Amino acid sequence: MSRPRVILKPKRAQPFFGRHPWVFAGAIAAATGDPADGAEVDLHSSAGNFVARGLYNSQSKIRVRLYSWQEDINLDAEFFRQRIASAYRFRRDVLNLDRACRLVFSEADGLSGMVIDQFGDWLVLQFTSLALAQRREMMADILTDLFQPKGIYLRTEKGIGKLEGLLLQDGLMRGVEPEGDIVIDDSGIRFRVDLREGQKTGFYFDQRENRKAVARYAAGRNVLDAFCYSGGFALHAARNGAASVVGIDASEAALKLARVNAEQNNLSVSFESCDVFDQLAKYQTENRRFDMIILDPPKFARARHALPEALKGYRRLQTLAAQLLTADGILVMCCCTGLITQEMLEEQLAQVSAKVGRDIQILERRGQAPDHPVSVSCLESAYLKCLIMRVI
Repeated sequence: MSRPRVILKPKRAQPFFGRHPWVFAGAIAAATGDPADGAEVDLHSSAGNFVARGLYNSQSKIRVRLYSWQEDINLDAEFFRQRIASAYRFRRDVLNLDRACRLVFSEADGLSGMVIDQFGDWLVLQFTSLALAQRREMMADILTDLFQPKGIYLRTEKGIGKLEGLLLQDGLMRGVEPEGDIVIDDSGIRFRVDLREGQKTGFYFDQRENRKAVARYAAGRNVLDAFCYSGGFALHAARNGAASVVGIDASEAALKLARVNAEQNNLSVSFESCDVFDQLAKYQTENRRFDMIILDPPKFARARHALPEALKGYRRLQTLAAQLLTADGILVMCCCTGLITQEMLEEQLAQVSAKVGRDIQILERRGQAPDHPVSVSCLESAYLKCLIMRVI
């Protein structure tokens, strides 16, 4: 079978022989065979050697996403079935997670541009790749065959349409909708999940281990959970003996879920709808103090040009929080902006320490839960940073 070819510029093949899955437009010398968007293509070095097989998209800066480094492997339904089944076996057999977890984590599971989350008998499918989105019915067939879910939801990520030339609408793809919210167990706390309207795919599985780690510091403390969403960190802190817990978020829909979650777990948490930046500044003027502050904001930058403004936003959050903490207070800083590295965050925290005149100690450096593994060939898959710190 003759496939279109994408030819790399001289001296640009090494990352892809090293199994990195993203071929950016700037690395490409030519494309032969007039590949359509979403088509299978073979990547070749400038010397004509086969490197890998992938899917093409002329509308994306990631011109080719690579999936196989074997020349005799076709990117057909059986290929994707094996990849999804392998990802599932890892969650089930190694992590013992098969009812509430991330089943497929994009590049880390060799499926660049697709994530799949499981919520009981329902699956949520999200695409960040045009080519895989074009194959969504095939993916739904595979998922139906492997898992027999009651329903499969399609969810989209904000901003991805412009980046990939991708037009999709959220909604039910297969099966039936759940009757109301789905209830899942997160380390012994029951959370309701809204598959239709919830942020991202409905729940942040990536923070599972961090919620438990942070809760260990909460006993006896007055805790503020900023950007609390449906109450993940707040409820774990309350269950672990916090003296008081306040959760703030701009989304009233998220807080409605958070209040229900607190009630059904018999936990006392106060939730307030507000702009988090404004509320932190208000606490400062009121001279209000907390013993522990958790900052878990949404992604601040999706492209490099937005990085300076994103860093400015994180710096403001860190400064306000450091000023609001009591002596020996615990500051938790989470960052899901992949373009911002841990080194950037720590350098900025050093600046904040000097500005507010308080020493800051890092107690734990943490990342995403193991159902969001990191590919050593694509370190960009290590996107989540979580720092637990003491502010003296």
